[in-house]
Amino acid sequence: MKYDSFVRDRLPPSELLPEFHFDLPELQYPERLNAAAELLAGGEPDALAVVNAHGRWNYAELDKLSGRIARLLVDEHGLVPGNRVLLRGPNGYTMLAAWLGILKAGGVVVATMPLLRPGEIATAIDRAQVSHAIVDSRFIGDFRQAMEQTRFVEHLVKYDGDHGRGELETRCASLEPLPPVDTGRDDPALIAFTSGTTGVPKGCVQFHRDILAPCDSFSKHLIGMRPGDIALTSAPLAFTFGLGAGFLFPLRAGAACATIEQPSPPAMLEAIAQFSITHLGTAPTAYKAMLATEGLKQNPKSIRPEPVEGLSSPLVSKEKGSPSTSSGRTESLLEAALRTLRYCLSAGEHLPEATWRAWKERTGIAITDGIGATEMMHIFISAAGDDIRPGATGKAVPGYEATVLDEAGRPMDEGTGRLAVKGPTGCRYLDDPRQADYVHDGWNVTGDTYRRDGDGYYWYLARSDDMIVSSGYNIGAPEVENALLSHPAVAECAVIGVPCEERGQRVKAFVVAAADVEASDELITDLQAHAKAQIAPYKYPRVIEFVETLPKTATGKLRRADLRKRATA
Repeated sequence: MKYDSFVRDRLPPSELLPEFHFDLPELQYPERLNAAAELLAGGEPDALAVVNAHGRWNYAELDKLSGRIARLLVDEHGLVPGNRVLLRGPNGYTMLAAWLGILKAGGVVVATMPLLRPGEIATAIDRAQVSHAIVDSRFIGDFRQAMEQTRFVEHLVKYDGDHGRGELETRCASLEPLPPVDTGRDDPALIAFTSGTTGVPKGCVQFHRDILAPCDSFSKHLIGMRPGDIALTSAPLAFTFGLGAGFLFPLRAGAACATIEQPSPPAMLEAIAQFSITHLGTAPTAYKAMLATEGLKQNPKSIRPEPVEGLSSPLVSKEKGSPSTSSGRTESLLEAALRTLRYCLSAGEHLPEATWRAWKERTGIAITDGIGATEMMHIFISAAGDDIRPGATGKAVPGYEATVLDEAGRPMDEGTGRLAVKGPTGCRYLDDPRQADYVHDGWNVTGDTYRRDGDGYYWYLARSDDMIVSSGYNIGAPEVENALLSHPAVAECAVIGVPCEERGQRVKAFVVAAADVEASDELITDLQAHAKAQIAPYKYPRVIEFVETLPKTATGKLRRADLRKRATA
């Protein structure tokens, strides 16, 4: 069989690869493996696989459409195993089917964030030398602009969201599904680009087994999804947190994926009620924002909090179509969502303890926090249920080993240092010299500073390059942010260190005020006093600037570098 070895030829040399461990029995994968086929085998043919505002599809339908897309790519567009295929569009049934179809055909997925601009798309195309593309017709404009800046894409197929009327759907309708290509567990399946918080995005190569490993380690042991569950994520499929939480984990467990194209906090709450969502994965700021929707009432025309047909949920007890409580009072969006929601997952950014406690107090649900990385595919430190210690990220996920490194790069049983991890997944940058910066002595070194306590729990302090040194004290920006976020007048905030002749650096906070709160000098004084009461006084923000929004990447991560530039200017 013809094979395109572009990706394999550009993997890091063996001496720069991390150590891989496959200690759990469920991580002992056979040598020949196609991740798409394995994922689709998780559910019964007639079980719900995907649901959204356009319809619902079972596993058999998802299997057939993904097979037809694979057939189209191979027979009509000449795709050979190893070719890179770019995906562009919002989360949806057709997007997921295309993602699975590319793997079935032996291709390598290169998914892009919907918010990326033409220049950023062109960079991904050039770095991965993409030959094929499947693009939602609503996103074709900026993609064509990207194609003008690159020469690699030779085959383009458009689809029409989940309306079923696009070129892709029409051409696939009469095709015979292609059986999954015989791929190996160590064949490249995915190039996931980092979000660019530390510079030019890096292409992270994941094999077929890497796609399954987070399902069989983190999800199996800390989430425990089962058939009948329905998962929703706000993160795009191109972001590995969203890929896992919203798609891989439910499929592996025989559960269902719900999709939403515009995942604002109110829209997510509406979707949770409408589709009987049991599992939610989103960012810390979204949980805080959802708490602020308490006064927003559901729309009876769009919210129908009944179980999805054919599924049961013990948490749903209302009569079909009833949007009100037993007293006749119209429920808030959050109240309607809580009729089925039972598990919440947070990642992408550190989860402030104040947000965790506020969510737990209002909903009764203890958010599972976790740290992952695109390089590692998904989450590798976390804690769920009774194992949660508020404020701590958690322990090493089963299947992974973690430590903190001292200044000499030596592992420590306790103390503060750079977080390092080993496990079934690890960093493989595509033709990138920064591989040597991420992997040290077999460890994946994430760039985060953590404290490990005597019980093996990891407490986040800051990104390693975000530590603020003021008058000789080390100050972690997230600790100051957590103190400010516990004040009701603060919707969002970000803390950085700015130059100071007297102290070396001083702590500066950028604050987005809560709705109906007016920024003022009096509020600044109040926030500073509040911070001093929450944390050691030397850590309080000596400068506070109110802003309308905070700069973020396409995945919702804070761009502190942009704030530093602003502060310097």
